Amino acid sequence: MAKQQNAVGAVVRKLRVERGLTQEQFAARLQVLGLELSRAGMSKIEARLRCVSDTELPVIAQALKVEIADHYPSQASRKRPGPRGS
Repeated sequence: MAKQQNAVGAVVRKLRVERGLTQEQFAARLQVLGLELSRAGMSKIEARLRCVSDTELPVIAQALKVEIADHYPSQASRKRPGPRGS
């Protein structure tokens, strides 16, 4: 079995499904925005078998109409530490 990668893959799938998009439709939306990603590539990202690059994530977020931080739900739920010395 391939080692799982890509912490955001499951979130991408959840957001895509919430918007009623198939992988094919979402890949087409990404291509319109200039990201050449096939349905098969999207499937690998969602299955956490392929990493999302730092240049791909902003386009994926734009296509899903969310902020990049929305791809990291555990980050949002963590309490951020205050300034040093607090």
